[in-house]
Amino acid sequence: MATQTRGILVCRLVSQWHNWVVADLRIESDSLSDPSSADSRRWTELVDIIERAQDSYYGKDDPILSDARYDELFSELVDLEDKFPSLRTPDSPTQRVGQPQEETPFAPVEHLQRLYSLEDVFSVDELKDWISKTQAALAGESIEWLCELKIDGLSVDLVYRDGVLVSAATRGDGVVGEEITANVRTIPIIPQNLEGHDWPEVLEVRGEVFLGVKEFNELNEKRAEINEQNEREYRALPEGKAKRKPAKLHIFANPRNAAAGSLRQKDPKVTASRPLTMLTHGIGEFSEQRPSRQSEAYGLLAGWGLPIAEENKVVSSVDEVLKYVRHFGEHRHDLSHEIDGIVVKVNDLAQQGRLGYTSRVPRWAVAYKFPPEEVNTKLLDIDVQVGRTGRVTPFAVMEPVRVAGSTVERATLHNAFEVVRKGLLIGDTVVLRKAGDVIPEVVGPVESLRDGSETEFEMPEDCPSCGTKLRPEKESDKDIRCPNSQTCPAQLVERLFGLASRGALDIEALGEKAARALIDAEVIKNEAELFDLTEDDLTKCDFFLRKEGSKDADGKAVTSFVLGKNGQSLLENLQEAKDKPLWRVLVALSIRHVGPTAAQAIAAQFGSMDAIRKASISELVEVEGVGEIIAESLKSWFEVDWHREIIEKWSAAGVRMAEETSTNDPQTLEGLSIVVTGSLENFTRDSVKEAIVGHGGKATSSVSKKTDYVVVGANAGSKADKAEKLGIPILNEEELIKLIEGGKR
Repeated sequence: MATQTRGILVCRLVSQWHNWVVADLRIESDSLSDPSSADSRRWTELVDIIERAQDSYYGKDDPILSDARYDELFSELVDLEDKFPSLRTPDSPTQRVGQPQEETPFAPVEHLQRLYSLEDVFSVDELKDWISKTQAALAGESIEWLCELKIDGLSVDLVYRDGVLVSAATRGDGVVGEEITANVRTIPIIPQNLEGHDWPEVLEVRGEVFLGVKEFNELNEKRAEINEQNEREYRALPEGKAKRKPAKLHIFANPRNAAAGSLRQKDPKVTASRPLTMLTHGIGEFSEQRPSRQSEAYGLLAGWGLPIAEENKVVSSVDEVLKYVRHFGEHRHDLSHEIDGIVVKVNDLAQQGRLGYTSRVPRWAVAYKFPPEEVNTKLLDIDVQVGRTGRVTPFAVMEPVRVAGSTVERATLHNAFEVVRKGLLIGDTVVLRKAGDVIPEVVGPVESLRDGSETEFEMPEDCPSCGTKLRPEKESDKDIRCPNSQTCPAQLVERLFGLASRGALDIEALGEKAARALIDAEVIKNEAELFDLTEDDLTKCDFFLRKEGSKDADGKAVTSFVLGKNGQSLLENLQEAKDKPLWRVLVALSIRHVGPTAAQAIAAQFGSMDAIRKASISELVEVEGVGEIIAESLKSWFEVDWHREIIEKWSAAGVRMAEETSTNDPQTLEGLSIVVTGSLENFTRDSVKEAIVGHGGKATSSVSKKTDYVVVGANAGSKADKAEKLGIPILNEEELIKLIEGGKR
């Protein structure tokens, strides 16, 4: 029976080998035409770009292309070689792993077994196709799939002999890497001696060295602080004294770049100072009898003290693979480290052996790459904008580029110090990052691509909107502001737009364009006059008019302009806004540091705008969540004459300036801290907070040990998972309503 089984397996393997050969021949027969000179030139150009990018990425730890752009160019090269096989040479980047070994400060190390790259797929359909192809190659055999996170770090190859770490090397070209043993020995999580027993005489382990997101940010912040300190000390030197400008510490573009730069240091003490860690993702040489499954190998490695990712999961169906991919696509930013995709492997090692390898990748594993969150684009200009509190913020104007599912062409740069800290010049090729729904961020420049045409940004001295001299509010502030808060048009527009937002008075018809139109047409001078607007006022502003055609007594066509739907909606919205809760009115006043959470607590504590105005700083500080900064900001706001005029005019126009007391909601949630995540059927995001606060509870946005309940609705995020880990009670919407009605039981 065993002989018969082996014979069947051999026949299957030969059959699959025949299918692959026939497929390769079919590709060649379909592509007999020779490449044109343009195709050959493009091939040469792609190879040159890719090899330079590989050298910068692997050899210099200073990438010149984003991962997304590199993948795009590499795919183009693969397609070109598939179309014209005569272009595919043995030294093409598509036929090898990593980059060719060049002269480096590190000794070469030949790996005991070759390291391969991974085939990339970029869509669920491509992943399904790869799974179907693998299933067909194994001719209907039952397959277990091992799903792993694809960590964006630096691959290392560790060799243990008799349980002792004797060698560590980079991946290099897959055959020869760079010897980094002394540096790897400084990473605490990598054991110098294996734990337990029964480890093989020779064990080769593959893993990924990386920095966690928190550790990466702290490393960059520390280096930026050192740069700023050095710059301050340099500027403080007397002019007559010979001054030598200090060299700037490199600010790393991403955690992978930082990990690679940390691991490839000549001095191991530098590596030891960086918070590096590692996770194991494979085995090479294994001198004893190998386990039957890769997941079993991971179990052995964990028992010997090597770090294994907790998120690894063995599944038996395609649906489970896709569920794993979807889950971490949604929760990738909840992890302590960065990932750029999911790796799917055939778990059975015998099946892996039958599937084999191409010249570059194993046929038994694939990497599903998430949509890119980091791309390269051109920094066309740096402009400034004036916010509602007068803060003047520089922002990047870039060539439009698609990243994380949306097209981005602007990104904030926070302040002039940040522009200098990141070393940005107008004209730079920059790394742009947008993680999910996070605001896009310019990470830094690709300095190696500068050609000398780049120019420095200069922060303006005068407000671009009203011409007032800019200045910091306090000497120690990094931000500069326009002090003309009363009449600066840019600030007025931003304040109108801000008070209309969902977190304030929720005036849907008062968008940014409508706000700008009101100010530009001088229909109102400031927000104090907003609730006095009439239909006649709006007809003076073209934005709110619509063209209407009619005929006069003689039958001639007459064109007139009447108030349009947007104008009518604005008047209706303003009428509705007059009855909004007190905390929303407080947010609408654009008082620095007073957001919805603080406003709700203050309104609940004092009950009326007049009581809030009369409250002392010590009384304000007693409110939960209100510190001295908020209290002082609130108190100083009321000391300005034209600020008080806003309240007086709004109150005269009928805007509610006190909490309603007629409902007498029972304080069933008193003392309870509640977090709501996901969508609820009977509440909006704001109304559920109002219901919680109105019944005496505290509506918070983050889950902690102090949280009493987490309410979970549809499409809930990571907060539900965190609550489960912390053992915090989880409620659905129906249970929340019962809690509001009856209190804690």
